[in-house]
Amino acid sequence: MNRKLRFGMIGGGRGAFIGAVHRIAAIMDGKAELVAGAFSSDAARSKASGADLFLDPRRVYGSYQEMAKAEAKLPASQRLDFVVIVTPNHQHFPPAKLFLESGFNVVLDKPATFNLAEAVKLRAIVKKSKKVLVLTHNYTGNVMVKQARELVANGSVGEIRKIVVEYPQGWLSTFLEKTGQKQAGWRTDPKRSGAAGCMGDIGTHAENLARYITGLHIESLCADLTTFVKGRKLDDDGNVLVRYKGGAKGVLHSSQISIGDENMLNIRVYGTKAGLEWRQEFPNELVVKYADQPRQTWRRGNGYLTPRVGRFTRIPAGHPEGYLEAFANIYLEAYRAISAEVEGKRQPKDLDFPTIEDGVEGMVFIETVVKSSKLGAKWLKFPKA
Repeated sequence: MNRKLRFGMIGGGRGAFIGAVHRIAAIMDGKAELVAGAFSSDAARSKASGADLFLDPRRVYGSYQEMAKAEAKLPASQRLDFVVIVTPNHQHFPPAKLFLESGFNVVLDKPATFNLAEAVKLRAIVKKSKKVLVLTHNYTGNVMVKQARELVANGSVGEIRKIVVEYPQGWLSTFLEKTGQKQAGWRTDPKRSGAAGCMGDIGTHAENLARYITGLHIESLCADLTTFVKGRKLDDDGNVLVRYKGGAKGVLHSSQISIGDENMLNIRVYGTKAGLEWRQEFPNELVVKYADQPRQTWRRGNGYLTPRVGRFTRIPAGHPEGYLEAFANIYLEAYRAISAEVEGKRQPKDLDFPTIEDGVEGMVFIETVVKSSKLGAKWLKFPKA
């Protein structure tokens, strides 16, 4: 493609956190530009947000419905190539459905939808529309996460026996939502967040990370969710025992009341030949552990990494890359798919980004975890959706 891709954003206006992250990541490599948006369900706030971003006022809309209708009428030389949806969970499915059916590709924040039923419907819509849907499980964009995946895939780790993955945060250790804090407000509200709080917000990242690196799918699980903060409506801490298909065992926990922790997502994978350890707060390092030799620390940007991993790094070794660059790597892969779709070409076979299938599996995880906990931490089969 000999031009930048054009995109619009739904949500992500004034006061939002993740919208700005998406905008930075989406344009980091100079392959796309933001040209339109419906940045808030409040029309005035949307217009003000568009002005903040110096967009043409004619392409800043008061609702996503208005945006879809107007953008679909534009000539091909001006029309959007894709939209980015960064709204609270309960507002994922309606705009995604509308834009896919209106002929647009979609980048969707996680979790995919408000509930599993919506995710299954969205999968059918994606298939029928033949459009690209990208789910932003951004941690899979980290270079050393991709290297860990390569080591598992090429047999260096051996047969996987155990996975320990955790995501502790401490920002909701008090009744923060009572103060009117926007992020705390919707993430702890079952009408906007869905059936789970902490486990839906960050536990899904832990589950997705384990699946991405190892390729293993859950066979059954036993979950214990807790709401520690009095007055909170959803879980703020959760512990899950996991049995994977093939015989591996796992421990997964996520918490938003772990005082002092910021975003300490980390994973340890133990195989018959080696072990792996990666920590999100130190994303440029992957620890490789053996039984009969000293542990090794592999670092991003070096020539000993697998060649296909190299295309996901931008700067030489020793210069840190992190959260924003990982997010941008999701977009880089998305652009390969979206460009092919726009030009009517066959999709590349080696695309590496989360899809609606990951979204459906994530929603199955949420609903199974919630059900298990409500049944008194009962072991449940992981259903196929």
